[in-house]
Amino acid sequence: MRLRLPRWAAITAALAVLAGAGTWTAVAQDDPPPVHRADRMLDVDGVRLDTSYFTGTGDGRRPAVLLGHGFGGSKDDVRAQAEGLARDGYAVLTWSARGFGASTGEIGLNDPDHEVKDVSKLIDWLAARPEVLLDKPGDPRVGVTGASYGGAISLLAAGHDPRVDAIAPQITYWNLADALFPQGVFKKLWAGIFFSTGDTDPSSPGGRPAGAAAGNGCGRFTAELCSLYQRVAVAGKPDAGARALLEARSPSAVGARLKVPALLVQGQSDSLFTLAQSDAMARTLTANGAPVAVDWIAGGHDGGDRETDRVERRVSTWFDRWLKRDTSVDTGPAFRVSRTGGVDSTDGRATLRAATADRYPGLTSGTTDLALGGTPQTFTNPPGAAPPAVSAVPGLGGGLSGLSSLGVGLSLDFPGQHARFDAKPQAEALRVTGTPTVRVKVTSTAADGSAVLFAKVYDVGPDGRQQVLPAQLVAPVRVEGAKAGKDVTLTLPAIDHEVEAGHRLRLVVAATDLGYASPVVPARYTLAVEGPLTVPTAPGLSNRAAALPRWVWVLPLLGLAGAAALLLTARRRAAAPAPDPELTGVPLQITGLSKKYKGGDRYSVRDLSFRVERGQVLGLLGPNGAGKTTTLRMLMGLITPDEGEIRVFGQAIRPGAPVLSRVGAFVEGAGFLPHLSGRENLDLYWKATGRPAEDAHVDEALRIANLGGALERAVRTYSQGMRQRLALAQAMLGLPDLLILDEPTNGLDPPQIREMREVMIRYAAGGRTVIVSSHLLAEVEQSCTHLVVMDRGRLVQAGPVAEITGSGSTLLVSLSAEIDDVLVEKIDALPGIGAATRTEGGVLVRLDGIDPTTLIGELVRLDVPLTGVGPHRRLEDAFLTLIGGAA
Repeated sequence: MRLRLPRWAAITAALAVLAGAGTWTAVAQDDPPPVHRADRMLDVDGVRLDTSYFTGTGDGRRPAVLLGHGFGGSKDDVRAQAEGLARDGYAVLTWSARGFGASTGEIGLNDPDHEVKDVSKLIDWLAARPEVLLDKPGDPRVGVTGASYGGAISLLAAGHDPRVDAIAPQITYWNLADALFPQGVFKKLWAGIFFSTGDTDPSSPGGRPAGAAAGNGCGRFTAELCSLYQRVAVAGKPDAGARALLEARSPSAVGARLKVPALLVQGQSDSLFTLAQSDAMARTLTANGAPVAVDWIAGGHDGGDRETDRVERRVSTWFDRWLKRDTSVDTGPAFRVSRTGGVDSTDGRATLRAATADRYPGLTSGTTDLALGGTPQTFTNPPGAAPPAVSAVPGLGGGLSGLSSLGVGLSLDFPGQHARFDAKPQAEALRVTGTPTVRVKVTSTAADGSAVLFAKVYDVGPDGRQQVLPAQLVAPVRVEGAKAGKDVTLTLPAIDHEVEAGHRLRLVVAATDLGYASPVVPARYTLAVEGPLTVPTAPGLSNRAAALPRWVWVLPLLGLAGAAALLLTARRRAAAPAPDPELTGVPLQITGLSKKYKGGDRYSVRDLSFRVERGQVLGLLGPNGAGKTTTLRMLMGLITPDEGEIRVFGQAIRPGAPVLSRVGAFVEGAGFLPHLSGRENLDLYWKATGRPAEDAHVDEALRIANLGGALERAVRTYSQGMRQRLALAQAMLGLPDLLILDEPTNGLDPPQIREMREVMIRYAAGGRTVIVSSHLLAEVEQSCTHLVVMDRGRLVQAGPVAEITGSGSTLLVSLSAEIDDVLVEKIDALPGIGAATRTEGGVLVRLDGIDPTTLIGELVRLDVPLTGVGPHRRLEDAFLTLIGGAA
């Protein structure tokens, strides 16, 4: 029998040849309209950039948006935002910057001659797209946005390419030299994290090209950046060449050219790029006449709530105004700051109240002077600058800096290594918004009369002992020529923090700090306060709280009745359900769980129910948008469901529920201090939890993680697999009875994946339970005992792996020849068929009422060239069949 190639296959092959670069795929969404994505490798001056191009439905031309990613990431990190912007009517182009993801080239830290020129080439590409709106030939209507590394490129692109029409940089820098060398002090921990992140395996996709900084230990960084880091790291302080190089690659270098509308989003929980960086942006762009809005979010590089959904909506609205030229949209206030306090009843997270103003107040508005008491004090910089004081610790504590307004914080100042001066307790609450300042006199015994100091302001409770460092921030300063004494004005970190009545502010000036390089030669410093602590209050700000309706005042009785009703409702809400004694031995039971997207009617999770027993390794599967992450967040008490409940060992999950101490989680990967050993990182993490050291069970967790002798080595020497196992060991500290892992095998090679699988199996073997969310179906099939498959927020199937992969309701129809899409659709439309999906070697059919014999008859009637019908055995086939190919 002669087989003929179906006509559709020949046409498809021809189109593929003509298309060359780029593969079009439909992005699965919970609701229409669909978004289409084209992946292409674009050649730019000998470097291959991995790009994705997103467009929504509809005809006609539309504005374009370039969306950059953060340092150490790739275009995949911003896919969800790109899809959202495409649905909002934009043509969106994402790319992996040089040296990241699958892109080739070396990391130049947004070098104008390389990364910035790459963006101009991407704009050229957009100008040639038929669906992109043009202001004139070769000039597309385009905005640029991104966070951190991607935020800086938006500013630089606008400064170098006049075709950029609007920008929305987030948590980024204005002057990279000032960010990494503030006041001439080397920010060694953050710099170490930068270079550890860029020190990737050159054999990985997009790895270091031949000859690129070979053998320098700096991975994909250019040779000049590698030399800069090594010089500064060895010297412990920056030189003029290092500052000049970083300043040339900073947005501040093109500040005079930045005149486009800019939405500046900066993090309060951010010791890397502080609020002072966005302040410099705002002042410069405003002076240039550009429309500017400033938004201080609660989170940042140190953790906390990044307010992703709200920020992305505001970015889209900003582009609606300045790219679509829609003057009817409300772009929000000129200044907004998020303030923490209380709990949001809709999602269980810390309430973020907004304070706003119709103009950006800057960092020194409405100052108040507070007298500081205390005589001059002498303290010591210890030999080797060790042990150092602790303020912000990058990646540690899950965003403790964002909880300072709730009285939570982690800081440490060693006796004899700091001076402190107290203000009087506040008679009434004081809101500090901006940068406090104070004038001091510094005297140093160092041979050259220099001193490196770290200034910070604490909020001290009435007992005089409890103190919290707002946002965990410290301001370094290098003082020269202080042998005979020198007057210095200390500019403290910019914060937004309320000092409650009865509390007082405390100025602490320390000789060391964990995040920075200090002189290794011992010296004594004497510090005298020569003026008050001047704090800004930004009096023009108003809290955006709903005013009481007028009828409450007119009809006090009705108002009182309404208040009483609200109070009763709140009490009923706050009352946690009683424990269920029948479930005390059940690690997890989810019943009728539903969660709507905030502000909408669509469900992220709907009517979800399943149960997990001791000793199980449960795989949570589903395509993007299935609701897996939302489910995990509800399980960890980060958000609360709209309906239904989650019980862990019989206890209802609520934010801060005591039973959460029995839950460990590895969700977004842990941030480790690269210069500390694995054991030191774990010890520091456990201390931050405030729990007794004997409860950590470090040895047991390490035995399961199987790190061996690597535990005593610096984390910067770890492979990706070892980092993942260390992160898993951190999640297992305290030996939680329920362990939640989200994509634990990301970035691992096959041997490392096998090791991670064995770790999970060993952990569950002790009678504990593991829940793992992963896209690696073959790996899930080998490591998990049970599965929960979700699609569009609903449960599709749950049960043992063997039961799902061998389910008799799903059949593999083997074919002697390929069939076209029309015939697959006809099979899918047959009565009693749940889904029909093309797979390797045939078609997967999920039965929903039809029996196999009738199915074979129908296939013969449709002239399907079948060679056999039987049950499938691969999890991948089962998964695709269960979700109807939505992945």
